[in-house]
Amino acid sequence: MSGISENNEWRRSNQIPLPLRKEYSGSGKYDIYPSFIIPDNKIFEGYESLAQEICRHKTVIIDGYEGVCFNYFRNRIDALLISKGYSVEWTDISSFLKHPETILALKKPFLGGDDPLFGTRCTLDLEDFFNSDALKNITLNQDHDINIIIGPGSYLSGLEGLLIYIDLPKNEIQYRSRAGTICNFGDSRPSDPKKMYKCFYFIDWIILNRHKQKILSSIGIFVDGQRPEMPAWIRGNDLRISLSSISSNPFRTRPWFEPGPWGGTWIKDNIPRLSKDVENYAWSFELISPENGLILESSKILLEMSFDCLMFHAAEAVLGDCFSRFHYEFPIRFDFLDTFNGGNLSLQCHPGPEYIKTNFGENYAQEETYYILDSKNNASVYLGFQQDIDRSDFKASLEKSRDKNIPFDAEKFVQALHSGKHDLFLIPHGTIHGSGKNNLVLEISTTPYIFTFKMYDWLRNDLDGRPRTLNIERAMENLDFDRKGNYICEKLVSRPVLTDEGLDWQLYNLPTHETHLHSIMRYHFHGTIDIETRNKCLVMNLAEGTTIDVISESGISQPFSYAETFIVPAAAGCIKVVNKSVSEAILLYAFVK
Repeated sequence: MSGISENNEWRRSNQIPLPLRKEYSGSGKYDIYPSFIIPDNKIFEGYESLAQEICRHKTVIIDGYEGVCFNYFRNRIDALLISKGYSVEWTDISSFLKHPETILALKKPFLGGDDPLFGTRCTLDLEDFFNSDALKNITLNQDHDINIIIGPGSYLSGLEGLLIYIDLPKNEIQYRSRAGTICNFGDSRPSDPKKMYKCFYFIDWIILNRHKQKILSSIGIFVDGQRPEMPAWIRGNDLRISLSSISSNPFRTRPWFEPGPWGGTWIKDNIPRLSKDVENYAWSFELISPENGLILESSKILLEMSFDCLMFHAAEAVLGDCFSRFHYEFPIRFDFLDTFNGGNLSLQCHPGPEYIKTNFGENYAQEETYYILDSKNNASVYLGFQQDIDRSDFKASLEKSRDKNIPFDAEKFVQALHSGKHDLFLIPHGTIHGSGKNNLVLEISTTPYIFTFKMYDWLRNDLDGRPRTLNIERAMENLDFDRKGNYICEKLVSRPVLTDEGLDWQLYNLPTHETHLHSIMRYHFHGTIDIETRNKCLVMNLAEGTTIDVISESGISQPFSYAETFIVPAAAGCIKVVNKSVSEAILLYAFVK
Protein backbone atom coordinates (compact mmCIF):
# COMPACT_ATOMS: atom_id res chain seq x y z
CA MET A 1 0.00 0.00 0.00
CA SER A 2 1.12 3.54 -0.73
CA GLY A 3 2.71 5.79 1.81
CA ILE A 4 4.57 9.07 2.18
CA SER A 5 8.31 8.73 1.81
CA GLU A 6 10.62 9.80 4.61
CA ASN A 7 11.58 13.03 2.83
CA ASN A 8 7.87 13.82 2.33
CA GLU A 9 8.28 14.18 -1.45
CA TRP A 10 5.06 12.31 -2.05
CA ARG A 11 3.98 14.29 -5.13
CA ARG A 12 5.84 15.99 -7.96
CA SER A 13 4.05 19.03 -9.32
CA ASN A 14 4.26 22.80 -9.28
CA GLN A 15 0.53 22.87 -8.55
CA ILE A 16 -0.33 23.19 -4.88
CA PRO A 17 -2.81 20.67 -3.44
CA LEU A 18 -6.44 21.68 -3.08
CA PRO A 19 -6.63 23.94 0.00
CA LEU A 20 -8.68 22.71 2.92
CA ARG A 21 -10.67 25.93 3.08
CA LYS A 22 -12.11 28.10 0.34
CA GLU A 23 -10.38 31.40 -0.31
CA TYR A 24 -12.53 33.71 -2.43
CA SER A 25 -10.66 35.89 -4.90
CA GLY A 26 -13.56 38.15 -5.86
CA SER A 27 -16.18 38.04 -8.58
CA GLY A 28 -15.39 38.14 -12.26
CA LYS A 29 -12.23 36.05 -11.96
CA TYR A 30 -11.64 32.50 -13.15
CA ASP A 31 -11.83 30.18 -10.13
CA ILE A 32 -9.37 27.28 -10.14
CA TYR A 33 -11.19 25.71 -7.16
CA PRO A 34 -14.89 25.86 -8.17
CA SER A 35 -17.14 24.42 -5.50
CA PHE A 36 -20.76 23.34 -5.14
CA ILE A 37 -22.04 24.71 -1.85
CA ILE A 38 -23.98 22.36 0.45
CA PRO A 39 -25.44 23.10 3.92
CA ASP A 40 -23.08 24.01 6.76
CA ASN A 41 -21.39 21.47 9.02
CA LYS A 42 -21.56 18.57 6.56
CA ILE A 43 -17.81 18.27 5.86
CA PHE A 44 -15.31 17.48 8.62
CA GLU A 45 -11.53 17.61 8.79
CA GLY A 46 -8.67 15.67 10.31
CA TYR A 47 -7.90 12.31 11.87
CA GLU A 48 -9.27 13.07 15.32
CA SER A 49 -12.83 13.41 14.05
CA LEU A 50 -12.42 10.24 11.95
CA ALA A 51 -11.06 8.30 14.93
CA GLN A 52 -14.09 9.35 16.98
CA GLU A 53 -16.35 7.81 14.32
CA ILE A 54 -14.27 4.64 13.99
CA CYS A 55 -14.15 3.85 17.69
CA ARG A 56 -17.95 3.49 17.73
CA HIS A 57 -17.73 0.37 15.58
CA LYS A 58 -16.44 -3.13 16.20
CA THR A 59 -15.62 -3.73 12.51
CA VAL A 60 -14.43 -1.10 10.05
CA ILE A 61 -13.73 -1.55 6.31
CA ILE A 62 -11.45 1.11 4.80
CA ASP A 63 -11.61 0.79 1.02
CA GLY A 64 -10.44 3.28 -1.58
CA TYR A 65 -8.50 4.14 -4.70
CA GLU A 66 -5.03 2.97 -5.62
CA GLY A 67 -2.59 5.82 -4.92
CA VAL A 68 -4.04 6.72 -1.51
CA CYS A 69 -1.42 6.89 1.27
CA PHE A 70 -3.03 4.00 3.14
CA ASN A 71 -0.01 3.30 5.37
CA TYR A 72 0.13 6.91 6.51
CA PHE A 73 -3.64 6.91 7.09
CA ARG A 74 -3.40 3.68 9.07
CA ASN A 75 -0.55 4.91 11.27
CA ARG A 76 -2.36 8.14 12.16
CA ILE A 77 -5.64 6.40 13.00
CA ASP A 78 -3.90 3.60 14.89
CA ALA A 79 -2.01 6.04 17.14
CA LEU A 80 -5.21 7.93 17.96
CA LEU A 81 -7.20 4.78 18.76
CA ILE A 82 -4.44 3.43 20.98
CA SER A 83 -4.23 6.77 22.80
CA LYS A 84 -7.96 6.44 23.51
CA GLY A 85 -7.38 3.02 25.05
CA TYR A 86 -8.61 0.79 22.22
CA SER A 87 -6.90 -2.37 21.03
CA VAL A 88 -6.93 -2.62 17.23
CA GLU A 89 -6.37 -5.50 14.82
CA TRP A 90 -5.46 -4.39 11.28
CA THR A 91 -5.79 -6.58 8.18
CA ASP A 92 -4.19 -5.54 4.91
CA ILE A 93 -6.44 -6.64 2.03
CA SER A 94 -3.44 -6.75 -0.31
CA SER A 95 -2.32 -9.95 1.46
CA PHE A 96 -5.27 -11.66 -0.25
CA LEU A 97 -4.24 -10.66 -3.77
CA LYS A 98 -3.28 -13.37 -6.23
CA HIS A 99 0.39 -14.12 -6.81
CA PRO A 100 2.23 -11.24 -8.58
CA GLU A 101 2.94 -13.43 -11.61
CA THR A 102 -0.76 -14.27 -11.88
CA ILE A 103 -1.67 -10.58 -11.65
CA LEU A 104 0.86 -9.77 -14.35
CA ALA A 105 -0.69 -12.44 -16.58
CA LEU A 106 -4.16 -10.98 -15.97
CA LYS A 107 -2.99 -7.50 -16.96
CA LYS A 108 -0.87 -8.47 -19.94
CA PRO A 109 -3.65 -8.74 -22.58
CA PHE A 110 -4.68 -5.14 -21.90
CA LEU A 111 -1.26 -3.45 -21.85
CA GLY A 112 -0.55 -3.41 -25.57
CA GLY A 113 2.77 -5.24 -25.40
CA ASP A 114 5.68 -2.91 -26.16
CA ASP A 115 3.42 -0.05 -27.28
CA PRO A 116 4.50 2.93 -25.13
CA LEU A 117 1.11 4.67 -25.24
CA PHE A 118 -1.83 2.41 -25.97
CA GLY A 119 -3.51 -0.68 -24.60
CA THR A 120 -7.07 -2.02 -24.47
CA ARG A 121 -9.75 -1.27 -21.90
CA CYS A 122 -9.79 -3.95 -19.24
CA THR A 123 -12.80 -6.27 -19.16
CA LEU A 124 -12.03 -7.73 -15.72
CA ASP A 125 -13.40 -6.78 -12.31
CA LEU A 126 -11.47 -5.96 -9.16
CA GLU A 127 -12.39 -9.27 -7.53
CA ASP A 128 -10.66 -11.14 -10.37
CA PHE A 129 -7.32 -10.05 -8.87
CA PHE A 130 -8.04 -11.54 -5.44
CA ASN A 131 -7.91 -15.08 -4.10
CA SER A 132 -11.63 -15.61 -3.61
CA ASP A 133 -11.25 -18.65 -1.35
CA ALA A 134 -8.96 -16.75 1.00
CA LEU A 135 -11.35 -13.80 1.10
CA LYS A 136 -14.21 -16.08 2.12
CA ASN A 137 -12.20 -17.38 5.06
CA ILE A 138 -11.24 -14.07 6.66
CA THR A 139 -11.81 -14.29 10.40
CA LEU A 140 -11.76 -11.49 12.93
CA ASN A 141 -9.94 -11.52 16.25
CA GLN A 142 -12.72 -10.99 18.75
CA ASP A 143 -10.18 -10.26 21.51
CA HIS A 144 -9.59 -6.80 20.05
CA ASP A 145 -11.91 -3.85 20.51
CA ILE A 146 -11.82 -2.88 16.83
CA ASN A 147 -11.04 -4.89 13.70
CA ILE A 148 -10.07 -2.86 10.63
CA ILE A 149 -9.49 -4.20 7.13
CA ILE A 150 -7.80 -1.69 4.83
CA GLY A 151 -6.81 -1.17 1.20
CA PRO A 152 -8.36 -1.07 -2.29
CA GLY A 153 -10.94 -3.85 -2.49
CA SER A 154 -11.49 -4.23 1.27
CA TYR A 155 -15.25 -4.36 0.75
CA LEU A 156 -14.72 -7.66 -1.06
CA SER A 157 -13.98 -9.22 2.32
CA GLY A 158 -17.74 -9.49 2.80
CA LEU A 159 -17.47 -8.27 6.39
CA GLU A 160 -20.21 -6.12 7.86
CA GLY A 161 -19.25 -2.89 9.52
CA LEU A 162 -18.61 0.81 8.92
CA LEU A 163 -17.50 1.29 5.30
CA ILE A 164 -15.04 4.13 4.81
CA TYR A 165 -14.00 4.98 1.25
CA ILE A 166 -10.90 7.10 0.53
CA ASP A 167 -10.97 8.76 -2.90
CA LEU A 168 -8.15 10.44 -4.79
CA PRO A 169 -8.25 12.86 -7.76
CA LYS A 170 -6.66 11.58 -10.96
CA ASN A 171 -4.26 14.54 -11.22
CA GLU A 172 -2.92 13.77 -7.75
CA ILE A 173 -2.47 10.13 -8.75
CA GLN A 174 -0.28 11.29 -11.63
CA TYR A 175 1.70 13.70 -9.43
CA ARG A 176 2.40 10.84 -7.01
CA SER A 177 3.41 8.46 -9.79
CA ARG A 178 5.92 11.06 -11.03
CA ALA A 179 7.39 11.19 -7.52
CA GLY A 180 7.62 7.40 -7.41
CA THR A 181 5.57 7.13 -4.21
CA ILE A 182 2.76 4.95 -5.56
CA CYS A 183 2.36 1.81 -7.65
CA ASN A 184 -0.16 0.45 -10.09
CA PHE A 185 -2.75 -1.82 -8.55
CA GLY A 186 -1.24 -5.16 -7.58
CA ASP A 187 2.35 -4.03 -8.21
CA SER A 188 4.99 -3.89 -5.50
CA ARG A 189 7.08 -1.05 -6.91
CA PRO A 190 6.59 2.01 -9.13
CA SER A 191 7.76 2.12 -12.73
CA ASP A 192 8.21 4.81 -15.39
CA PRO A 193 5.36 7.35 -15.00
CA LYS A 194 4.28 6.99 -18.64
CA LYS A 195 4.04 3.21 -18.29
CA MET A 196 2.14 3.68 -15.05
CA TYR A 197 -0.30 6.06 -16.73
CA LYS A 198 -1.02 3.52 -19.46
CA CYS A 199 -1.82 0.93 -16.80
CA PHE A 200 -3.95 3.46 -14.87
CA TYR A 201 -5.98 4.33 -17.96
CA PHE A 202 -6.53 0.87 -19.41
CA ILE A 203 -6.73 -1.23 -16.22
CA ASP A 204 -6.57 0.36 -12.77
CA TRP A 205 -9.09 3.15 -13.19
CA ILE A 206 -11.54 0.85 -14.95
CA ILE A 207 -11.59 -1.91 -12.34
CA LEU A 208 -11.50 0.53 -9.42
CA ASN A 209 -14.35 2.57 -10.88
CA ARG A 210 -16.51 -0.51 -11.37
CA HIS A 211 -15.86 -1.39 -7.75
CA LYS A 212 -16.65 2.17 -6.60
CA GLN A 213 -19.91 2.09 -8.52
CA LYS A 214 -20.97 -1.14 -6.80
CA ILE A 215 -20.31 0.13 -3.28
CA LEU A 216 -21.23 3.83 -3.55
CA SER A 217 -24.66 3.33 -1.99
CA SER A 218 -23.11 1.50 0.99
CA ILE A 219 -20.40 4.02 1.90
CA GLY A 220 -20.77 5.29 5.46
CA ILE A 221 -17.92 7.83 5.36
CA PHE A 222 -16.32 9.27 2.22
CA VAL A 223 -12.78 10.69 2.59
CA ASP A 224 -10.88 13.03 0.27
CA GLY A 225 -7.37 11.56 0.46
CA GLN A 226 -5.38 14.15 -1.51
CA ARG A 227 -4.07 15.88 1.66
CA PRO A 228 -2.59 12.97 3.67
CA GLU A 229 -1.83 15.19 6.63
CA MET A 230 -5.34 16.69 6.81
CA PRO A 231 -8.11 14.66 5.14
CA ALA A 232 -11.62 16.02 4.68
CA TRP A 233 -14.60 13.71 5.00
CA ILE A 234 -18.38 13.58 4.70
CA ARG A 235 -20.98 11.06 5.79
CA GLY A 236 -22.22 8.79 3.02
CA ASN A 237 -25.84 9.93 3.21
CA ASP A 238 -24.80 13.59 2.94
CA LEU A 239 -22.58 12.73 -0.01
CA ARG A 240 -25.44 11.06 -1.88
CA ILE A 241 -27.83 13.94 -1.08
CA SER A 242 -25.22 16.36 -2.43
CA LEU A 243 -24.81 14.33 -5.62
CA SER A 244 -28.57 14.40 -6.16
CA SER A 245 -28.54 18.19 -5.79
CA ILE A 246 -25.65 18.58 -8.24
CA SER A 247 -27.48 16.42 -10.79
CA SER A 248 -30.23 19.04 -11.21
CA ASN A 249 -28.21 22.28 -10.94
CA PRO A 250 -25.43 23.90 -12.98
CA PHE A 251 -21.93 23.04 -11.73
CA ARG A 252 -18.26 23.12 -12.65
CA THR A 253 -15.69 20.40 -12.43
CA ARG A 254 -12.32 21.25 -10.93
CA PRO A 255 -9.93 22.15 -13.77
CA TRP A 256 -6.28 21.21 -13.65
CA PHE A 257 -3.36 22.47 -15.64
CA GLU A 258 -0.31 20.88 -17.22
CA PRO A 259 2.80 22.17 -19.03
CA GLY A 260 3.80 20.73 -22.38
CA PRO A 261 6.58 20.99 -24.97
CA TRP A 262 4.49 23.33 -27.13
CA GLY A 263 2.77 25.16 -24.24
CA GLY A 264 2.06 28.88 -24.09
CA THR A 265 1.51 31.83 -21.79
CA TRP A 266 -2.21 32.69 -22.07
CA ILE A 267 -3.27 30.48 -19.16
CA LYS A 268 -0.41 31.70 -16.98
CA ASP A 269 -1.19 35.35 -17.75
CA ASN A 270 -4.98 35.21 -17.48
CA ILE A 271 -5.91 32.64 -14.82
CA PRO A 272 -5.20 33.85 -11.28
CA ARG A 273 -3.76 31.82 -8.38
CA LEU A 274 -1.98 29.36 -10.64
CA SER A 275 1.66 28.65 -9.89
CA LYS A 276 3.93 30.85 -12.01
CA ASP A 277 6.88 28.58 -11.35
CA VAL A 278 6.42 26.71 -14.62
CA GLU A 279 7.82 27.22 -18.09
CA ASN A 280 4.35 27.20 -19.64
CA TYR A 281 0.87 25.75 -19.48
CA ALA A 282 -0.13 23.67 -22.47
CA TRP A 283 -3.45 22.31 -21.22
CA SER A 284 -6.32 23.22 -18.97
CA PHE A 285 -8.42 20.13 -18.39
CA GLU A 286 -11.73 21.93 -18.00
CA LEU A 287 -13.92 18.88 -18.41
CA ILE A 288 -12.35 15.51 -19.10
CA SER A 289 -14.72 13.42 -17.06
CA PRO A 290 -12.47 10.39 -16.42
CA GLU A 291 -9.90 12.69 -14.78
CA ASN A 292 -11.73 15.71 -13.33
CA GLY A 293 -13.14 16.01 -9.85
CA LEU A 294 -16.08 17.78 -8.20
CA ILE A 295 -15.58 19.96 -5.13
CA LEU A 296 -18.13 20.21 -2.34
CA GLU A 297 -18.01 23.16 0.04
CA SER A 298 -19.57 23.25 3.52
CA SER A 299 -18.75 25.95 6.09
CA LYS A 300 -15.90 26.90 3.70
CA ILE A 301 -14.29 23.44 4.04
CA LEU A 302 -13.57 21.78 0.68
CA LEU A 303 -13.84 18.10 -0.25
CA GLU A 304 -13.14 16.72 -3.71
CA MET A 305 -14.57 13.55 -5.22
CA SER A 306 -14.21 12.08 -8.68
CA PHE A 307 -16.67 13.07 -11.40
CA ASP A 308 -17.44 9.36 -11.67
CA CYS A 309 -19.26 9.51 -8.33
CA LEU A 310 -21.89 11.79 -9.82
CA MET A 311 -22.33 9.59 -12.87
CA PHE A 312 -22.62 6.42 -10.78
CA HIS A 313 -25.25 8.07 -8.59
CA ALA A 314 -27.34 10.09 -11.06
CA ALA A 315 -26.21 9.57 -14.66
CA GLU A 316 -29.71 9.65 -16.12
CA ALA A 317 -30.50 12.98 -14.45
CA VAL A 318 -27.26 14.41 -15.81
CA LEU A 319 -27.40 13.00 -19.35
CA GLY A 320 -31.11 13.01 -20.06
CA ASP A 321 -32.03 11.68 -23.49
CA CYS A 322 -28.56 10.24 -24.25
CA PHE A 323 -28.32 8.15 -21.05
CA SER A 324 -29.45 5.01 -22.89
CA ARG A 325 -26.48 5.38 -25.24
CA PHE A 326 -23.70 6.42 -22.86
CA HIS A 327 -24.92 5.08 -19.49
CA TYR A 328 -22.25 6.13 -16.95
CA GLU A 329 -19.81 7.70 -19.40
CA PHE A 330 -19.96 11.46 -19.87
CA PRO A 331 -19.64 11.94 -23.66
CA ILE A 332 -18.42 15.54 -24.13
CA ARG A 333 -14.99 16.99 -23.38
CA PHE A 334 -13.93 20.65 -23.03
CA ASP A 335 -10.27 21.60 -22.61
CA PHE A 336 -7.91 24.45 -23.47
CA LEU A 337 -4.84 24.15 -25.69
CA ASP A 338 -2.56 27.15 -25.11
CA THR A 339 0.02 27.96 -27.79
CA PHE A 340 0.32 31.72 -27.06
CA ASN A 341 4.04 32.48 -27.51
CA GLY A 342 4.52 28.73 -27.58
CA GLY A 343 4.76 26.32 -30.48
CA ASN A 344 2.68 24.39 -32.99
CA LEU A 345 0.92 21.25 -31.89
CA SER A 346 1.98 18.05 -33.61
CA LEU A 347 0.41 17.12 -36.93
CA GLN A 348 -1.99 14.40 -35.82
CA CYS A 349 -5.21 12.53 -36.41
CA HIS A 350 -7.63 10.42 -34.37
CA PRO A 351 -9.15 6.98 -34.97
CA GLY A 352 -12.68 6.25 -36.14
CA PRO A 353 -15.33 4.26 -34.25
CA GLU A 354 -14.49 0.80 -35.59
CA TYR A 355 -10.74 1.23 -35.19
CA ILE A 356 -10.95 2.60 -31.65
CA LYS A 357 -13.34 -0.18 -30.62
CA THR A 358 -11.34 -3.00 -32.17
CA ASN A 359 -7.90 -1.82 -31.06
CA PHE A 360 -8.53 -0.06 -27.76
CA GLY A 361 -11.95 -1.16 -26.52
CA GLU A 362 -13.46 2.35 -26.54
CA ASN A 363 -17.17 2.69 -27.18
CA TYR A 364 -17.10 5.69 -29.52
CA ALA A 365 -14.64 7.66 -31.65
CA GLN A 366 -12.35 10.48 -30.65
CA GLU A 367 -13.41 13.47 -32.75
CA GLU A 368 -12.82 17.14 -32.12
CA THR A 369 -13.59 20.75 -32.88
CA TYR A 370 -11.31 23.75 -32.29
CA TYR A 371 -13.08 26.87 -31.03
CA ILE A 372 -10.65 29.78 -31.04
CA LEU A 373 -11.24 31.62 -27.77
CA ASP A 374 -8.32 33.96 -28.44
CA SER A 375 -5.52 34.41 -30.98
CA LYS A 376 -2.89 36.90 -32.04
CA ASN A 377 -0.26 37.69 -34.69
CA ASN A 378 -2.12 36.19 -37.64
CA ALA A 379 -2.29 32.72 -36.05
CA SER A 380 -3.27 29.64 -38.00
CA VAL A 381 -4.63 26.11 -37.67
CA TYR A 382 -3.33 23.17 -39.69
CA LEU A 383 -6.34 21.35 -41.11
CA GLY A 384 -6.76 18.95 -44.01
CA PHE A 385 -4.56 18.14 -46.98
CA GLN A 386 -3.51 20.20 -49.95
CA GLN A 387 -5.41 19.40 -53.14
CA ASP A 388 -2.46 17.67 -54.82
CA ILE A 389 -1.65 15.38 -51.87
CA ASP A 390 0.23 12.21 -52.79
CA ARG A 391 -0.24 9.53 -50.13
CA SER A 392 3.05 7.75 -50.82
CA ASP A 393 5.11 10.93 -50.96
CA PHE A 394 3.47 12.14 -47.73
CA LYS A 395 4.28 8.94 -45.85
CA ALA A 396 7.81 8.73 -47.19
CA SER A 397 8.50 12.34 -46.17
CA LEU A 398 7.20 11.69 -42.66
CA GLU A 399 9.35 8.59 -42.27
CA LYS A 400 12.42 10.40 -43.59
CA SER A 401 11.88 13.20 -41.08
CA ARG A 402 11.51 10.67 -38.26
CA ASP A 403 14.42 8.44 -39.21
CA LYS A 404 16.92 11.18 -40.05
CA ASN A 405 15.64 13.79 -37.57
CA ILE A 406 15.22 16.43 -40.29
CA PRO A 407 12.40 18.98 -40.73
CA PHE A 408 9.21 17.99 -42.52
CA ASP A 409 7.71 20.49 -44.99
CA ALA A 410 4.28 20.66 -43.36
CA GLU A 411 2.63 23.15 -45.69
CA LYS A 412 3.64 21.19 -48.78
CA PHE A 413 1.09 18.61 -47.67
CA VAL A 414 -1.21 20.26 -45.09
CA GLN A 415 -3.31 23.42 -45.30
CA ALA A 416 -2.68 26.25 -42.83
CA LEU A 417 -5.89 28.28 -42.27
CA HIS A 418 -6.02 31.68 -40.60
CA SER A 419 -7.53 31.38 -37.11
CA GLY A 420 -9.39 34.35 -35.64
CA LYS A 421 -11.22 34.83 -32.37
CA HIS A 422 -14.49 32.83 -32.25
CA ASP A 423 -13.73 30.76 -35.34
CA LEU A 424 -14.76 27.11 -35.19
CA PHE A 425 -12.81 24.41 -37.04
CA LEU A 426 -14.27 20.92 -37.43
CA ILE A 427 -12.05 17.87 -36.98
CA PRO A 428 -13.92 14.62 -37.69
CA HIS A 429 -11.97 11.44 -37.04
CA GLY A 430 -9.32 10.70 -39.65
CA THR A 431 -8.61 14.38 -40.37
CA ILE A 432 -5.03 15.66 -40.18
CA HIS A 433 -4.83 18.72 -37.96
CA GLY A 434 -2.97 20.67 -35.29
CA SER A 435 -3.18 24.13 -33.78
CA GLY A 436 -0.52 26.61 -34.80
CA LYS A 437 1.31 29.00 -32.49
CA ASN A 438 -0.54 31.91 -30.78
CA ASN A 439 -3.97 30.32 -30.33
CA LEU A 440 -6.00 29.63 -27.23
CA VAL A 441 -8.08 26.72 -28.44
CA LEU A 442 -11.20 25.60 -26.61
CA GLU A 443 -11.32 21.99 -27.71
CA ILE A 444 -14.92 20.74 -27.82
CA SER A 445 -14.78 17.03 -28.39
CA THR A 446 -15.96 13.57 -27.54
CA THR A 447 -14.56 12.28 -24.26
CA PRO A 448 -11.93 9.74 -25.48
CA TYR A 449 -8.82 11.84 -25.15
CA ILE A 450 -5.52 9.94 -25.39
CA PHE A 451 -5.83 8.45 -28.88
CA THR A 452 -3.74 10.99 -30.76
CA PHE A 453 -1.65 9.58 -33.60
CA LYS A 454 1.21 12.03 -34.04
CA MET A 455 2.89 12.10 -37.43
CA TYR A 456 5.24 15.06 -37.03
CA ASP A 457 6.13 16.97 -33.89
CA TRP A 458 8.57 19.57 -35.17
CA LEU A 459 11.60 17.53 -33.97
CA ARG A 460 10.81 18.36 -30.32
CA ASN A 461 11.58 16.38 -27.21
CA ASP A 462 9.02 15.85 -24.50
CA LEU A 463 9.40 17.53 -21.11
CA ASP A 464 11.40 14.52 -19.88
CA GLY A 465 14.01 15.17 -22.58
CA ARG A 466 13.07 12.15 -24.66
CA PRO A 467 11.66 12.33 -28.22
CA ARG A 468 7.88 12.34 -28.35
CA THR A 469 6.36 9.11 -29.64
CA LEU A 470 5.16 9.18 -33.25
CA ASN A 471 2.47 6.87 -34.65
CA ILE A 472 2.86 7.24 -38.41
CA GLU A 473 1.64 3.72 -39.22
CA ARG A 474 -1.53 4.04 -37.14
CA ALA A 475 -2.16 7.48 -38.56
CA MET A 476 -1.90 6.14 -42.12
CA GLU A 477 -4.49 3.48 -41.25
CA ASN A 478 -6.95 6.21 -40.20
CA LEU A 479 -6.29 9.26 -42.38
CA ASP A 480 -8.99 10.33 -44.83
CA PHE A 481 -7.10 11.60 -47.87
CA ASP A 482 -10.31 12.93 -49.43
CA ARG A 483 -10.32 15.72 -46.86
CA LYS A 484 -8.30 18.05 -49.03
CA GLY A 485 -8.43 21.17 -51.15
CA ASN A 486 -11.66 23.14 -51.23
CA TYR A 487 -13.45 20.54 -49.11
CA ILE A 488 -11.67 21.89 -46.02
CA CYS A 489 -12.97 25.47 -46.18
CA GLU A 490 -16.38 24.34 -47.41
CA LYS A 491 -17.00 21.52 -44.93
CA LEU A 492 -14.60 21.89 -41.99
CA VAL A 493 -14.86 25.61 -41.23
CA SER A 494 -18.15 26.24 -39.42
CA ARG A 495 -20.20 29.26 -40.49
CA PRO A 496 -22.65 30.52 -37.84
CA VAL A 497 -26.33 30.52 -38.74
CA LEU A 498 -28.77 32.82 -36.91
CA THR A 499 -31.61 30.64 -35.60
CA ASP A 500 -33.46 32.91 -33.17
CA GLU A 501 -33.30 36.42 -31.74
CA GLY A 502 -34.97 38.85 -29.37
CA LEU A 503 -34.68 42.47 -28.34
CA ASP A 504 -31.13 42.19 -27.01
CA TRP A 505 -30.00 38.67 -27.88
CA GLN A 506 -29.23 36.37 -30.81
CA LEU A 507 -28.85 32.59 -30.93
CA TYR A 508 -26.56 31.05 -33.54
CA ASN A 509 -26.08 27.47 -34.64
CA LEU A 510 -22.44 26.63 -35.32
CA PRO A 511 -22.88 23.63 -37.62
CA THR A 512 -20.64 20.66 -36.92
CA HIS A 513 -19.61 17.86 -39.27
CA GLU A 514 -22.12 15.17 -40.16
CA THR A 515 -20.06 12.56 -38.27
CA HIS A 516 -19.78 14.64 -35.07
CA LEU A 517 -21.96 13.43 -32.22
CA HIS A 518 -22.29 16.93 -30.75
CA SER A 519 -23.93 20.17 -31.81
CA ILE A 520 -22.66 23.63 -30.84
CA MET A 521 -24.78 26.75 -30.25
CA ARG A 522 -23.83 30.30 -29.26
CA TYR A 523 -25.82 33.04 -27.52
CA HIS A 524 -24.90 36.72 -27.87
CA PHE A 525 -26.78 38.74 -25.25
CA HIS A 526 -26.77 41.93 -23.17
CA GLY A 527 -29.46 41.29 -20.54
CA THR A 528 -31.16 38.06 -19.49
CA ILE A 529 -31.92 34.89 -21.42
CA ASP A 530 -33.81 31.70 -20.55
CA ILE A 531 -32.43 28.37 -21.75
CA GLU A 532 -34.36 25.10 -21.60
CA THR A 533 -32.39 21.88 -21.53
CA ARG A 534 -35.15 19.93 -23.34
CA ASN A 535 -33.84 16.81 -21.58
CA LYS A 536 -30.32 17.36 -22.92
CA CYS A 537 -27.13 17.87 -20.94
CA LEU A 538 -25.58 21.21 -21.93
CA VAL A 539 -21.86 21.94 -21.56
CA MET A 540 -21.25 25.70 -21.55
CA ASN A 541 -18.36 28.14 -21.66
CA LEU A 542 -18.46 31.91 -21.23
CA ALA A 543 -16.53 32.85 -24.37
CA GLU A 544 -16.92 36.61 -24.00
CA GLY A 545 -17.88 38.86 -21.11
CA THR A 546 -16.85 39.16 -17.47
CA THR A 547 -19.44 37.33 -15.38
CA ILE A 548 -22.87 35.78 -15.67
CA ASP A 549 -25.26 34.60 -12.98
CA VAL A 550 -27.01 31.32 -13.73
CA ILE A 551 -30.23 30.72 -11.79
CA SER A 552 -31.75 27.25 -11.67
CA GLU A 553 -35.40 26.33 -11.24
CA SER A 554 -34.67 25.58 -7.58
CA GLY A 555 -33.62 29.20 -7.09
CA ILE A 556 -29.91 28.51 -6.67
CA SER A 557 -27.88 31.32 -8.26
CA GLN A 558 -24.28 30.67 -9.27
CA PRO A 559 -21.78 33.05 -10.89
CA PHE A 560 -19.55 31.94 -13.76
CA SER A 561 -16.68 33.99 -15.14
CA TYR A 562 -14.95 34.45 -18.48
CA ALA A 563 -13.43 31.24 -19.91
CA GLU A 564 -15.04 29.02 -17.26
CA THR A 565 -16.70 25.80 -18.40
CA PHE A 566 -19.81 24.53 -16.62
CA ILE A 567 -22.39 21.79 -17.00
CA VAL A 568 -26.16 22.17 -16.99
CA PRO A 569 -27.63 18.71 -16.32
CA ALA A 570 -30.65 17.63 -18.32
CA ALA A 571 -32.65 17.47 -15.09
CA ALA A 572 -32.09 21.19 -14.50
CA GLY A 573 -34.99 21.85 -16.85
CA CYS A 574 -34.69 25.59 -17.42
CA ILE A 575 -32.06 28.11 -16.38
CA LYS A 576 -32.03 31.90 -16.35
CA VAL A 577 -28.75 33.50 -17.40
CA VAL A 578 -28.09 37.11 -16.36
CA ASN A 579 -25.27 39.06 -18.00
CA LYS A 580 -23.41 40.98 -15.27
CA SER A 581 -20.86 42.36 -17.76
CA VAL A 582 -20.92 45.93 -19.01
CA SER A 583 -20.73 44.68 -22.61
CA GLU A 584 -22.16 41.83 -24.65
CA ALA A 585 -21.70 38.31 -23.32
CA ILE A 586 -21.13 35.29 -25.56
CA LEU A 587 -22.20 31.94 -24.16
CA LEU A 588 -21.13 28.85 -26.06
CA TYR A 589 -22.69 25.45 -25.43
CA ALA A 590 -22.55 21.90 -26.77
CA PHE A 591 -24.82 18.89 -26.48
CA VAL A 592 -25.21 15.42 -27.96
CA LYS A 593 -27.19 15.49 -31.21
